Amino acid sequence: MDSLVLDFSSLWWYAPVIALGACVGSFLNVVIYRLPLGLSVNQPKRSFCPLCRQHIAWWHNIPLLSWLLLRGRCASCAAPIPFRYWLVEILTALLFAACWHQHSATAAPILFLFISLLVAITFIDAEHQIIPLVLTTLGSVAALAYSCFHSDLLHLAEPPIESTTWWQGLRDSALGWVLGFFGLWSVVLLGKLAFGKKVISFPEATAWEVVDAATDEDPMLFRCDGDEIPWYDLFYRKSDRLILECGEILVDRIPHGAGTLTIHAEKISLPDGTSLSLEKIKSLSGTTTRATIPREAMGMGDPHLLAVVGAMFGGPAVLFTISASAFYALGAAVLGRIGFGKPLPFGPFLALGALTWLFGGWHLWQAYTAWVQGY
Repeated sequence: MDSLVLDFSSLWWYAPVIALGACVGSFLNVVIYRLPLGLSVNQPKRSFCPLCRQHIAWWHNIPLLSWLLLRGRCASCAAPIPFRYWLVEILTALLFAACWHQHSATAAPILFLFISLLVAITFIDAEHQIIPLVLTTLGSVAALAYSCFHSDLLHLAEPPIESTTWWQGLRDSALGWVLGFFGLWSVVLLGKLAFGKKVISFPEATAWEVVDAATDEDPMLFRCDGDEIPWYDLFYRKSDRLILECGEILVDRIPHGAGTLTIHAEKISLPDGTSLSLEKIKSLSGTTTRATIPREAMGMGDPHLLAVVGAMFGGPAVLFTISASAFYALGAAVLGRIGFGKPLPFGPFLALGALTWLFGGWHLWQAYTAWVQGY
């Protein structure tokens, strides 16, 4: 095994590892664009320009090089190609190389998958504020399966373990998953109780309306006082309710008086107790003096992501990741001047915390535990 690791540590291996990372990053760009829109990542097989819809020729789709040679523009319609495409490719390539440098060749495949999932989740959550369950499920299953054969990643912060049985590795991985998921899930529940409603009072009657989706890929919107809130942000749970104290209610432009209007995800309840399905309503608007808006302190995708971290690296990594991610998020909020109550996707900071653990953060955990034991 030592000779195998020694062979794989040759500098010549970095070229194919970086090339692999760039190619995987190119595919991740497809995932980042298509998955939140409900599009297949396999069909069409060839990449296309989102604006002109033309298929991209292979010589215009070479990782790292094509974006630079095309100067960030589509070869067919000259539409700007976001810098994010090149950034994802170079970031994935560099993370693959760093992983290859610091960890064994045995662990490299599972870590390449883990890094790929983190990169995809980071950019999807940053843009859409969602973490697709299909990605976290893939990560959890892969981490649990890997633990049956190798437990090295579960014990980075511990003295070398001579041998473990497959069920011991699976047990430690499963315990890490449970700690990651239910630990952060409890935070979600407490956050919902503490910050689950935002009450806004207006000094005078303010116009509001429900805006239908422009395309099949777009959500409905609640528009009020210059703000537009996507439907999925309002009704994350079936129990969520948007409550409006209305001076006027218009359903299909027909007045329905004043009073309390309760809007559910799929229906409305008028002040007289009548319920109407939103599917049968063409337009809904009015004026309000007070709005109670449901909101989430944290989405359920975050516990699933932390569960992947726990299944991959064990319980100590969960505690380290949640602490580091909170520190990173606080720093970003301060530097970005993001006020209290403003949305801030937490997935990218969880990913950054997990990468910190992977690339040496466990040394900090060792130092901390040694300090606690010696105190």
